[in-house]
Parts: sequence; structure tokens; C-alpha cells
Amino acid sequence: MCGIFGYIGDKNASQVLVQGLLRLEYRGYDSSGIVVRNGSLQSFKDVGKISDLTSSLPKMEGTIGISHTRWATHGGVTKENAHPHISEDGEVAIVHNGILQNSAQLRKRLARKGITLSSETDSEVFCHFISMELQKGKTPMKALASVLRIVRGTWGLCVLFKEYDMILCARNGSPLIIGRSSDELFISSDPHAIREHTSEMFALDDGQIARLDRDGFEIMLPEGTPVESSPLDIDEEWGVSELGDYPHFMLKEIHEQSQSLQHCISGRLRHSSGSANLGGLEITPQALAAIPHVRLIGCGTALHAAQIGQLLIEKWARIPAVSHVASEFNMNDPVINSKAMHFAISQSGETADTLSAVKEIQRKGADV
Repeated sequence: MCGIFGYIGDKNASQVLVQGLLRLEYRGYDSSGIVVRNGSLQSFKDVGKISDLTSSLPKMEGTIGISHTRWATHGGVTKENAHPHISEDGEVAIVHNGILQNSAQLRKRLARKGITLSSETDSEVFCHFISMELQKGKTPMKALASVLRIVRGTWGLCVLFKEYDMILCARNGSPLIIGRSSDELFISSDPHAIREHTSEMFALDDGQIARLDRDGFEIMLPEGTPVESSPLDIDEEWGVSELGDYPHFMLKEIHEQSQSLQHCISGRLRHSSGSANLGGLEITPQALAAIPHVRLIGCGTALHAAQIGQLLIEKWARIPAVSHVASEFNMNDPVINSKAMHFAISQSGETADTLSAVKEIQRKGADV
């Protein structure tokens, strides 16, 4: 999963951004990068661990910036494909979570205009098209709104400008959270990265845009209509566990598997009958017997769980089962049987590709 973290305040932005990325490290990534506004857009990115990024990070002045951890989808694991991406004229920088379904067509449009793309990613098109809209004399907000009308897919998007002391954000299917303290603003894909700075957080909904500047923030619709937003109810003790004595999160999660499984089944087992009470699966034996097949959808380690589930369902229930990579599911225009059983598996509950697959299944008349 990719991660986003942005900052506006009076501290050195590069240091705050790096700390934010470290709080996102548990989500998994293969490269990372930051960009800071300091008269120009100064960017630095690298493949590998965030510690590799910080060990060679140059001195970067500036008190506003955005950053990103990437898990490769479009394009290989390279510095060029790492985020942030900066427009050819150096005016616009972006970080993006999600998948653009029409990126190939958009890249061709840019090529016809003589714009050279420096990466293989779908995300890079954002910065070039926003820059083109600015060149037409549009404000940053109107430039972003214009670009959002031509892209198709999912995005949690943050935009930094050379000439404007602000961060613009947009959400469609990929989460973004704004954090506010007395004199600082934060934007992230994960509230855990903000929690150490403030407990006052606000979530963008799909289809909304936010502007963050020195005077505060405003959430609105693309046409400019303001949207009221209430603070999220975040438990004071909420947060993801730190590494503790473990060298990395994978080993930590392996050792915690037994405890996690106990939490999952606690209160759900019916010891007297040897059965289970699983919320959302209260269906009659007749309906269960009529299920033609089972689909399981996930990405990454959630896909591994789906693949294991496929084997166990076929072995024990003797019902045909199939597992799908969520990021490829919609591209195949799948035939959906409303009588089939569909499972979507996500470690975070916010995996954009998985959520997109869920919407596609529901759109075609089936439950998930």
C-alpha cells in the first residue's frame, strides 16, 4: 500500500515529512520521496528503505511539503517511478495513491503536445495536466478541478505549487485525512501518521477537494461549494503498535499471528454446537446449498489469504472457489452471478483496488 504525508507549519518540512513517512512504514513500500517548496520545488527520492532516503537526504529548507511511500503498480521499482512527480516546467509536484484507468490515453495526449514524461507511472500525468491548466490562467483550484474531470480511476492526491503557498488535495476512492494543531496542518492517507502531532482530524469524502494554507483549510466540491466537516472521533489510545524489539514489521506480524487469530474468533465460536457465528453470513442452509461458486478478492498479503481461502473452501465445502487480484478485477469486466458469494479481503479496510472491485460487484447486483 502507498502512503501520503504532507505538512504546512513553521518547522523544517523535510524533517517532519521524513518522520511522517516512518509512521507509514508498516504499510509496506518499495520506494519513497519528498518535495519541499523553497523558492522552487526541491525533490529527493530513492528506492529501498526510508532510512536509505534519510541517509542521503540533502539539506532542504522550507516549511511546506508533501511526501510519499510507493508500492509499485505501474512501472518498476526505480527512482524515476518513485513519487513525488514534478511537471516539466517545475511548477507543480504531486503525490498520488490509486490507479488511473485511462493513463495510457492521457500519456498519449501529453506526448502529442511535446511533453516528455520521466516515469512509467500512471500518476505522473496529474502534474503535467495541472501545469497546462495553470498556463491557461486558471487558479490552482480551478486547474485541479479541470484535470479531475478528464481522469478516470481512484485517487488520493496532493498537489504542491512553486508559485502558491498551499497544498491542494482530492479524494476519490483512496483515503485522505487532514490534521490540525494550533499552528500546523497535516495531510495523510493514514491517521496514524498524524496522531503524534494532533488528535483533531477531518476526513475527505469521495469527490471532495481540500485547500490547505497558512490560514487553515477548507473542504469543498470541485465546483467550489464549501462542505462542512466534523472532527473524527479518534480514541486517545488509538494507534498502530510500534516495532518494539522486532527488527521489522513482517517478523512482528508473524509472531502476533496466534494472538490476532484469537481476537478474530473470540466470541464467535459456538462451543456447544461446534459451529461459528459470523456477522454478515446469516443465510439459510437452503441458500448456502444454492451457492454456485465463491469469489475471493484481495491485494498483496490479502490476496495470499484469499488464495488459502480458495483451497480450504474447495477442500471442506466442496464449492468451486476462485481468488482474484483486486487491481486486475475491474479491467476484465467480470461476469457477476448474484447468487454467488463474494469476499473482499483487506488488511487496512481502505485498499483502493479492493474497494473498487467491491463497487463493481455491487453495481452488477451482487452482495459482498
